Amino acid sequence: MGLKELRRKKWFGVLTNMYVLVLTVFVIWMLFFDTNSLLIHLELRKEIKKLEKQQEFLQEEIANDKKILEKLSDPEELEKFARENYYLKKKNEEIYLIEYEDSLKTKKK
Repeated sequence: MGLKELRRKKWFGVLTNMYVLVLTVFVIWMLFFDTNSLLIHLELRKEIKKLEKQQEFLQEEIANDKKILEKLSDPEELEKFARENYYLKKKNEEIYLIEYEDSLKTKKK
């Protein structure tokens, strides 16, 4: 198959058309090499979804913290929280911590 026979083919004429060549180069450039390429857009879209999930999680945490703050505004609840979490005590008061064997962290041999 020579060059003359190849030029007679219809697809050869379409592919060698200047507009088709320029359009093909442009599309390839925009999809892969440009600073705003499709690949970068996909990565950024994935990052946005990840950040939106993180935002939802943090908003839930903020709501939980607000509930805790409202609860701790009561002096009795504040005292209960301090006793349970920080083992604070009043003067002349003894605190005994009871730990069960199954709740202790032990080293495995």
